[in-house]
Amino acid sequence: MTATPYYIVYEEKLRRNLDLITRVAREAQVEIIMAFKANALWRTFGVFREYGIRSTASSLNEMWLANEELHCKAHTYCPAYTPETIDQFLAGSSHLTFNSVTQFQRFEQNVKDYNATQENTISCGLRINPMCSVIDTDIYNPCSPGSRFGVTAEELDVLPKGIDGFHFHALCESTSFDLEKVLIAVERQFGRFLSQLKWINMGGGHLMTREGYDTAHLVRLLRDFKRRYPNLHVILEPGSAFCWQTGDLETTVVDIVENSGIATAIIDASFACHMPDCLEMPYKPRITQALDEVDHNFPTYRLGGNSCLSGDFVGDWSFERPLQIGDHLTLEDMNHYTTVKTNMFNGIAHPAIVYRRLDGTTEVLREFTYEDYKRRMS
Repeated sequence: MTATPYYIVYEEKLRRNLDLITRVAREAQVEIIMAFKANALWRTFGVFREYGIRSTASSLNEMWLANEELHCKAHTYCPAYTPETIDQFLAGSSHLTFNSVTQFQRFEQNVKDYNATQENTISCGLRINPMCSVIDTDIYNPCSPGSRFGVTAEELDVLPKGIDGFHFHALCESTSFDLEKVLIAVERQFGRFLSQLKWINMGGGHLMTREGYDTAHLVRLLRDFKRRYPNLHVILEPGSAFCWQTGDLETTVVDIVENSGIATAIIDASFACHMPDCLEMPYKPRITQALDEVDHNFPTYRLGGNSCLSGDFVGDWSFERPLQIGDHLTLEDMNHYTTVKTNMFNGIAHPAIVYRRLDGTTEVLREFTYEDYKRRMS
């Protein structure tokens, strides 16, 4: 095994999630595709291909990764296409969703020209915004007032000719009951158009693999929706659900400092560089070696990242015994939205990526060196 810090991803846990997701898709008679914004660890995509998983994309890089490593055309949405990128998006996509009517009108002729030469044509969609907020954290709320995402009902008098589908995204690690609220808003505001469409993409945020998620309710909800709109092919594109609880970040305590009665254990990783969602969301990950709850009757510590950013810390955790330099700490559930959002701020050593297969063997998929840091700046 490589030295810390390193991410470790478990094939068994990936397959557990894939089993559940494909079962839900089968029972609900919908298509569930993967969002690369939460998981782009392409060296594991062989497992996803076994389950027939396709993907969404929000950039050319994500689209090319779908083409190359999932062997599929992408269901693409980008906030804004440009004359320089539109033809490349057309070449690698099966569906192309536009964020505004003006974006669609601007590139409608490109789509027509492309489709005229292809056997498998591009299906165009329009992102809608039902303005139904079920997310508490503003940075992850695409339906907040003033959002740049999607067309509101008051902006859409008629369905533009050439639009086959609607796409909405209003959830973030949400429940099926949150989706139910959003669907009520979608039908109330955009229901007059649904019979004219071929498909609807309900976006991401469906955390169906989280313990306690009511998958039976989700299946009923989707089947009922399909009964009302039998013309619609229903698509979901969760991010976190595919890789929820499938990997950890292994770290080592490298120093312990105290200031104003607060003890901080500095680790050989960084929240700012390697776990940015902990600061953005914010949230505190579970640590395998810590107590389940903070209890100041036991030794209690913040965890500090090994960068020079003052805010590169999260806390607190309690432990059965005082931490020592050299102690190993496992920060759990650090695969989804973590590996894709890392950075090399401060030149901090980037964690290696390790894969544990079903037979218990491990493979170091990638180690990072000074050259990786240097080449990003050249």
